[in-house]
Amino acid sequence: MTTAELTSERASILLVDDMEDNLVALEAVLGSLNEPLVRARSGEEAMKALLRRRFAVVLLDIRMPGMDGFETATNIKRLDQTKDVPIIFLTGTDADAGYAFRGYATGAADYLTKPFDPWVLRAKVTVFLDLHRKTQQLERLLAREQQQFDALTSRMTSIEHQLSEETDPEVRELRHHLTRMEEILRMMRRP
Repeated sequence: MTTAELTSERASILLVDDMEDNLVALEAVLGSLNEPLVRARSGEEAMKALLRRRFAVVLLDIRMPGMDGFETATNIKRLDQTKDVPIIFLTGTDADAGYAFRGYATGAADYLTKPFDPWVLRAKVTVFLDLHRKTQQLERLLAREQQQFDALTSRMTSIEHQLSEETDPEVRELRHHLTRMEEILRMMRRP
C-alpha cells in the first residue's frame, strides 16, 4: 500500500455538540482511536465541515440551539455528497421515547443516551471506521479495475483498426471476434 493510500485510510470523525464539556468528553473517549477528530458547535458548522472533507462517522447531539440534531441529520441525508455518512445520535435525555424513533427516521445509524458507556461508544465508532476504510479500499479497487478495462478496450480498438486494412478472410473473422470482445468489455464496464 502506498503512502497516499495509507494517508487516505485516515478516517475523520465529526463531533457535533454545542457544549464544550461534551466535546472534550468525546475527544477523551475517542482520542485513543488515533483518527482525526473534528469539532462542530452547531448544525451549521457541521454542514460546512461535511462539505469540506469526508467523514467516516458523525456523532451528533440532538439538542442544540438553531439547527437541532434532527434538522442537521435531515440536511446531511439530503445531500448526495453526505447522504452515506453514518450518524450516531447522542442525547442527554431518554425521557422522550419519540426521540429514538425520530432519530432513526431521519437516517441515524445508531442512538445513544448520555451519559454513555465510553467502551460502547468507542466500539460503535470503530465499526464505522472499519466500514469507511473498506469502502475506500473498494473504491480504489473499482477505479483500478476501470482503468484496466479502459486500457484493454483502447488496445483492442487499436488492434481492430490495424486489422481492418487486411482482406484475408481469417483476419476478418479475427476482427469480428475482436469486435465481439469489445462489446462484452463495454457491457462489463461500470457506468
